[in-house]
Amino acid sequence: MSKKLLITEKPSVAMEFAKALKITANRKNGYLESNDWIITWCVGHLVTMSYPEKYDEKLKFWRLDTLPFIPEEWKYEIIPQVQNQFNIVQQLLQREDIEEIYNAGDSGREGEYIQRLVFMMAKPNPKAKMKRVWIDSQTEEEILRGIRDAKDLSEYDSLSNSAYLRAKEDYLIGINFSRLLTIIYGRKLAKEMKEEKVSISVGRVMTCVLGMIVEREREIRNFVKTKYYKIIGEFGNKDSFFEAEWKVSEESSVFQSPKLYNDTGFKKIEDANGFIESLKGKNALVLEVKKTKQKENAPLLFNLAEIQNECTKRFKIKPDETLEMIQNLYEKKLVTYPRTDARVLSSAVAKEISKNLNGIAKGFPEEEIQGYIKKMVEEKYSTNLLKTKYVNDSKITDHYAIIPTGQGYENYDKLPDLQKKIYKLIVQRFLAIFFPAAEFQKIAVTIQVEKETFTTTEKICIKQGYQEVLKNKPEKDQTEKENNELKVEILKNLKKGQELEIGVLKTKEAETSPPNRYNSGSIILAMENAGKLIEEEELREQIKGVGIGTSATRAEIMKKLEKIAYIQINPKTQIITPTEKGEMIYDVVHHSMPDMLNPKLTASWEKGLDMVAKKEIEPTEFMTKLEQYIKSKFSKLVIKM
Repeated sequence: MSKKLLITEKPSVAMEFAKALKITANRKNGYLESNDWIITWCVGHLVTMSYPEKYDEKLKFWRLDTLPFIPEEWKYEIIPQVQNQFNIVQQLLQREDIEEIYNAGDSGREGEYIQRLVFMMAKPNPKAKMKRVWIDSQTEEEILRGIRDAKDLSEYDSLSNSAYLRAKEDYLIGINFSRLLTIIYGRKLAKEMKEEKVSISVGRVMTCVLGMIVEREREIRNFVKTKYYKIIGEFGNKDSFFEAEWKVSEESSVFQSPKLYNDTGFKKIEDANGFIESLKGKNALVLEVKKTKQKENAPLLFNLAEIQNECTKRFKIKPDETLEMIQNLYEKKLVTYPRTDARVLSSAVAKEISKNLNGIAKGFPEEEIQGYIKKMVEEKYSTNLLKTKYVNDSKITDHYAIIPTGQGYENYDKLPDLQKKIYKLIVQRFLAIFFPAAEFQKIAVTIQVEKETFTTTEKICIKQGYQEVLKNKPEKDQTEKENNELKVEILKNLKKGQELEIGVLKTKEAETSPPNRYNSGSIILAMENAGKLIEEEELREQIKGVGIGTSATRAEIMKKLEKIAYIQINPKTQIITPTEKGEMIYDVVHHSMPDMLNPKLTASWEKGLDMVAKKEIEPTEFMTKLEQYIKSKFSKLVIKM
């Protein structure tokens, strides 16, 4: 009797598949078997690339005459610690009674790579049909859909090609340039660091990220604060006065004056005070009163980078800890697939989104969240997202944004408190997209004193909308709130051409500030945007392209940089600083091969891998360019020696 074999990424996932398929058979050594199905699992990577010495014993020693090392035929080997599980998987793959093999590995590039290596080494039964299960959550419904809709494995060959190339690229750049730079600079560094020997670790992504951190640190270190002096004026009638700030205009008496530091201040306090004296006794007129209403929609949904950044800000935890916790929420069926770059939903998911909402309404035990759901029902908020910015099929490659499934609540009570808080963040971000826009009233007033211009703006929230759910901005205290509202009332009543009394004119000291250091969350966002740390969320989404590393690997890169002591991450604040060793390594790379520090170059390699996955270029073209790059770098560096 023929059977179907299904292989997952790890035992816990295999159990979820077994539950969905109603397999109640006893667990055997490394697999489960019923009348129709056999389910087995990997335990992460079972197969790895062989080190150079497996090609030739002489390559164990780091020598210049053996570099660059670029194999013609690649060698792979079973990882000794998991040899036993590999043997079990191999025996099952080769069984004569297997008619269909389902690759149910993690639904991403790395997951594809893990399973393809196993298939390559295990040589499955050639008569069996090979299929790929691709799921967005581990709910029973989604697992069964994934099996039912499983496509022929060959449809994922381009993703597999991209995965193999990524591994080869990291291997070749890491091994060749780590060895080369250690041979050239290792002794000198060891002497400077007073160590017996130093090996230099170089990585395609890792070195680029180290560069971002060192360059930011040096920018801060070399920054010289500059004081300058702004002019603040009080304007109004009787008891109703408000403050406005002077800004230079083309009509100003000091336009393009060397005394100015910038268009809002003077270099010296004496000049600022002199300017104030020149305005005394002058008349003030309202030049313009501009009233606008602004609407602001809820932000896009979380992808992995955004939730990692949010968790670093709120809970001061590292990106790899965030990923680990969200992975657990995924395995407990509470959220969808975490390793995603998308911040939107697919139209197919959007059409069924009421299932997720109903699930939260029925199962999520927190009163606050139930209050938001109740409000949605009472106010009859639309759940049709199809024509909104939250649904866009063109912005999804492998998976849509991270959202709650509306299921898995039987596991919720047992979660640690921090995981509950992270889950709640995901639920709130999800519910916010159904709430109306927040509305603001903004008033901008321009005052003219002779030829000088003073401006002030005030903005107050008149309708909370989605902000009721997110509460991601600190509440203003009551006094500040009242002062804002009072100022808005004063400004609202001003008329164009109205004369105003001038109260006190004063200077306000200001100073330039250095850029902020990265923290372990903001560096992930900067990596996602190819080295640009963009604070404005909407702008971040607009310019987003292929970044440095992938959502699945960025946290691991930071972990490795910290492990090899190139960076330090403050456990309380999560602020990142380079170590002395990290800065020395940076200097070596900057002197020898500075383009390795360029985020654009690193991102372009990632773009190439993406193009292979999308069948826009052939794998051979990518590999040829990679080999040419390595050889040309070697020839230049060896000449320099």
